[in-house]
Amino acid sequence: MARNGLADRLYQGEANINIIGRRKTWFIVAAVLVLISIGSFVFKSFELGIEFAGGTSFSVPAKTSAGQELTQDEVSSAVDRAIKTVDPAAEIGAVQQVRSTGGGDAYFTVRAPDLTAAQAEKAKATLVADLGVKAEDVSDDRVSAAWGGQVTRQAVIGLLVFLVLVMAYLVVRFEWRMAVAALSSLLLDLVLTAGVYSLVGFEVTPSTVIGFLTILGYSLYDVVVVFDKVQENTRGITASSVRTYSEATNLAVNQTLMRSLNTGLVALLPVGGLLFIGAGLLGAGTLKDLGLVLFVGMGFGVISSIMFAAPVLSALKDQEPKIKAHTARVLARRSAVRSGDVAPRAERQRQPNSTESDEAPALAATAPRPGARPTAKRNTNRSGRPGGAGPRPSGGTKRR
Repeated sequence: MARNGLADRLYQGEANINIIGRRKTWFIVAAVLVLISIGSFVFKSFELGIEFAGGTSFSVPAKTSAGQELTQDEVSSAVDRAIKTVDPAAEIGAVQQVRSTGGGDAYFTVRAPDLTAAQAEKAKATLVADLGVKAEDVSDDRVSAAWGGQVTRQAVIGLLVFLVLVMAYLVVRFEWRMAVAALSSLLLDLVLTAGVYSLVGFEVTPSTVIGFLTILGYSLYDVVVVFDKVQENTRGITASSVRTYSEATNLAVNQTLMRSLNTGLVALLPVGGLLFIGAGLLGAGTLKDLGLVLFVGMGFGVISSIMFAAPVLSALKDQEPKIKAHTARVLARRSAVRSGDVAPRAERQRQPNSTESDEAPALAATAPRPGARPTAKRNTNRSGRPGGAGPRPSGGTKRR
């Protein structure tokens, strides 16, 4: 007989991975990662894009008017010299190469501090003379920091509305403890993703905000899948003495483990292609902000739904008096079984004097065959004639 696969053994509880039992370890790991992320926020901060910080952005073609290719260092040095001619204390941002997807030539974008219209025109003229490009190919775009502040406020409002709606849905669909555990998992996913963004140093753009809202929905989906199985396994659990709430939760996590991993892997493949191929190999720099936040956020979403949301739920439920009493009853019964005071049910059924084992063959022997017609009882008198009627008496009188 073929051996069951890992997915089948996880679902049946044979390959039991003790995730809930190690919840203190997962909580410590999560706390360390959160502290690292917060430290990155404080000491390294975020690299805000021009949409949030404001400033002037210059676009420079990747080729001169004579068709010679320009390097990133050449463009960076030329823009820096051009900006210093109008503002000696100004510092430019990183130079980013962008390949046009509409059939046009590649170009470089450079972010500079906020310049007036006259300063921007003077810097453009310096760039044209220094790099040997056409004046009409060099453009500038001025963005006010007020617009970035408005985008930030709208993003925060959208995030708060989303969290409130999620909390209400989970309370109605499950219970408030599951809602708290799911919300904790979402916040952990947000903090860790933002920490990676801060450590890597990618610019925070409107695409980043869209990516953050997207990963919240994905993380919620994975948490709901796990909690739905937990609710199924723990329904009416206090009426039995087979397993504790934490053990039933751990079984649910094992049963949904392969599904979560497969779903996460399938979702990460196109996002990884967007990040590593689109932004890395093809040079589509506008995709890297969205690709990084989706890739990191989805990965953390799968891990947090398994190793954080479910352990938080079990920790909250273990504090409930009803669940606490049930856990004590299950553990006391197991202790009695191990000490020999209570015989397991399987051993009682194997005992020769067991009522169930004695009655079962008799009942099986007398049970009618399915579909057979009932047989009437036949009474036999002394003479052996059926129906109980004996021979008619010979000396009887006739009725007149």
